[in-house]
Amino acid sequence: MGLGFWLWRLTLLSAIFFSPNQCTCQKDGVVNSRARVLGGGSCLNAGFYTRASPHYVREVGWDGKLVNESYRWVERVVAFQPPMRQWQSAVRDGLIEVGVLPYNGFTYDHVYGTKVGGSIFDQNGHRHTAADLLEYANTNTMTLLLHAIVHRILFITNNKGGSSSRPVAHGVVFKDEHGREHMAYLKQGSRNEIIVSAGALGSPQLLMLSGIGAAHHLREHNISVVLDQPLVGQGMSDNPMNAIFVPSPAPVEVSLIQVVGITDFGSYIEAASGENFNHRSRRDFGMFSPKIGQFSKLPPKQRTPEAIEKAIERMESLDQDAFKGGFILEKIMGPISRGHLELQNTDPNENPIVTFNYFQDPRDLEMCIQGINTIERIISSKAFSPFKYDNMPVSMLLNMTANSPVNLLPKHTNTSMSLAQFCRDTVMTIWHYHGGCQVGRVVDTDYKVLGVDALRVIDGSTFNYSPGTNPQATVMMLGRYMGVKILTERLVADETK
Repeated sequence: MGLGFWLWRLTLLSAIFFSPNQCTCQKDGVVNSRARVLGGGSCLNAGFYTRASPHYVREVGWDGKLVNESYRWVERVVAFQPPMRQWQSAVRDGLIEVGVLPYNGFTYDHVYGTKVGGSIFDQNGHRHTAADLLEYANTNTMTLLLHAIVHRILFITNNKGGSSSRPVAHGVVFKDEHGREHMAYLKQGSRNEIIVSAGALGSPQLLMLSGIGAAHHLREHNISVVLDQPLVGQGMSDNPMNAIFVPSPAPVEVSLIQVVGITDFGSYIEAASGENFNHRSRRDFGMFSPKIGQFSKLPPKQRTPEAIEKAIERMESLDQDAFKGGFILEKIMGPISRGHLELQNTDPNENPIVTFNYFQDPRDLEMCIQGINTIERIISSKAFSPFKYDNMPVSMLLNMTANSPVNLLPKHTNTSMSLAQFCRDTVMTIWHYHGGCQVGRVVDTDYKVLGVDALRVIDGSTFNYSPGTNPQATVMMLGRYMGVKILTERLVADETK
């Protein structure tokens, strides 16, 4: 099968987009997305479940015992051991063959070498999400509002005597699915507080919309300044992902992320695959589904139902062999490069403007180069040979991937592309963005927003670095961890009265 055929197939993918998320394209030219469903990104992601490293836990200053208890609390509901089939097994064995050692078997722990991680997909292939953790909730004391969008947090001034005063969060303004405005208030005189968990894009955006941010930026949008805090929206990071698509001469199972190679040079190697037609429906394209949207280049206003249907029809017309294969990808640790977030307008339904500055720091680029080098060796390994065409050398796969529309960046036509240029040209997101409300800058170590009272931010926006190879386990853990800490603090306060 010729190179032109595969380029056409990858080009076709660029016209397809349908998703329960909200697409956003940053200034960097990388297509990204923001979850807009109960359960957040765990409803949309590739499902890989792995803990943060012990070093990360110590560096952040968390209580290790409570962290482990909280991970186990999450894992009882949403984490499972994935079945290891042909493609993932070949990638695992390829990693071991090229020296990403030791082999650590199945584990949730973050350890150097190759391992099989957890999955939020159970043995029947059903996804379990952060929303499943609501089974722990006391339904007599919790009210869950769906389709309710918070527009801003309300503040009053707490005069503590003398000339000093602090803003105190005491309520929120939100709109329901019909656009009707509502207000909800904390009970006066209580120790209650507002906890924001809107994610790395939503939490700094909401703080700004509520008057907490750089004063000059807020005034540009006619927002009354509650607290001049220029660090809100700063320190934004997104772990860059680069992948090589490998067409397979043999059938390949549908698989998302199950194996990871944790290298000692700072790159994580993972893989996904898909035999994308099944006996029930030719409209289920698995990894290359219209629901994924990673390869979308079509402007949002052009993603009409008619355009999506046309793209599906075109994909259905392809020969089944066009969908055999998968990606081997690398994501870098950290990253070191940082960017920023600012408001586009005052509508919370619209995405903020984000710049991640992928590979601005040369150390990030070096990690990518070493990661791609490792992927090349895996593809050429004996373990992976059943899933690679003999007449398609790795250089051809690199050029095929580099010339496909994986992002909105301009393409280079030279045939002797360096790995550094490949990293820059094919950079994508793996949806692990973080920052904007970081500990020590916007919130304290108890996640209380500095400079105001009765307000915390508890989510990935507080991270300085993305934990583990994939952060969702730690984000879910942190919710339970801080819930226990807050309740314990209240209990101690009550006992000392």
